[in-house]
This record gives sequence, structure tokens and C-alpha cells, in this order.
Amino acid sequence: MTPLDDFATAATGSFASVGRKSAVVAASGGLMMTMAMPASAAPAEGPSNVLPAVDVSALTAQARAALATSPIVSVPVDAAWSFDAPDITVVANPEPEPVVVRTTSTSRSADRVEVASNPIPQTVEGNAVLEVAARYVGTPYVSGGTTPDGFDCSGFTSYVYGQLGISLSHASADQRYAGVVVSRADALPGDLIWSPGHVGIYAGGNTQIDSPRPGKTIQFRDIWQSNPIFIRVTG
Repeated sequence: MTPLDDFATAATGSFASVGRKSAVVAASGGLMMTMAMPASAAPAEGPSNVLPAVDVSALTAQARAALATSPIVSVPVDAAWSFDAPDITVVANPEPEPVVVRTTSTSRSADRVEVASNPIPQTVEGNAVLEVAARYVGTPYVSGGTTPDGFDCSGFTSYVYGQLGISLSHASADQRYAGVVVSRADALPGDLIWSPGHVGIYAGGNTQIDSPRPGKTIQFRDIWQSNPIFIRVTG
């Protein structure tokens, strides 16, 4: 519908709401039309608010052409709209790859990959005891274990020293007396580090390597004992 359509409809109908001498004005695309009804057009009798129909023949040719060419747009009452939504697949970001330490051994069962919670200290290189011990990083703690399939604390230390031809008792209490006690200041990487109920191997600085407890694996870690005893084992 255009303003001209509204005008034509009004012009051919009743102008009950328009005053006697009112003008009808329509504007469309710059077209301005004015029609004034003279007072003589009013009926001699009857209600003063009833006017006769307007003759649409008074429309100009330009107005008629505009009415004829105006597009007619119609929409069904039950019209509906829709759109195609693309399929979206959400993929989670992959977990970051863990830093791993690969350890090798002459034994196939000791060849494993373990997530490194602590780096291997530089003191390992050139130290016979620590080089053997580092092969078993990641080996699980097994109560009573004495093989690369699983170690307890004293089983680990006795196995490492055994690879170097030094025999140690499997009992941690006996390993307390397996060598000469030295001060912490004089301790060297490769010495035993002992506390009641536990034994490991000193790795220099404030670190050691040991088989901690059930559910854990052999790792290089900080010394946690409050007053450990350092023991120098000689062959």
C-alpha cells in the first residue's frame, strides 16, 4: 500500500469525518494534490457532517500513473520464515603433552617412560651409583620389592649397590650400619641417606633419589627428612 492508495480509497468513500470546506492532500514522490470542495457542494438539507462522494476523475494523469505502477505486496496470514543453521561441532583443546624422561636398562622390564616431576640433577653424570639409580626413575613402589618390577626403599638401595658389586642387606635398619657415617657437609652424591624406617641415595645439594611409599614411584626429589644420617659405603 502507498499513500496514493490510501488517498484513492478515501476519495471514493465517505468523508464523514472531514469538515465541509476541508481539503484532501496527498503526497507521493514529490506529487502534491489539493482538492477543495466549495460550499455549494454541501446538501441543502440533512446533517451538516455528511458530504457527497469525491469524484476521482479529478485526479491528474501523473497520480493515476503512480497508482497503476505502485507495487502490490501481499503476505499470507499464515506465512512463516526460517533459515538453515549450519552444523557446529565443538572439539576440546588437546591436553598438553607431558615432559617425559626415558630410561634404559639392560633389563627389558626396566625400560619405561615416566612423567618427570623433578629433573635429574647434573650430579648423576660420572657418578656410578647415581647413574645406575637413575635408570629406575618411574619404577613403582612395591612393599618388599627388590627387582626392577617394583622396589621398596631398602630394596632399591640394595639393588643399586648390588649392580656395582656391593652387597647390602635388604633391611633398612641394617643399612644404617653398612658404612661410615659422615656429616651432611661432607656427604657426597651416591652416599646413603638414612632416617628411621627409610633409606635412599643422596644426589647432592638438597636432593635424593628413593622409592618413597605405596602409590609413588622412584624419583629425584628434595630431602624431606629433618635430621637424616649420611652413610659412606665402601666396597
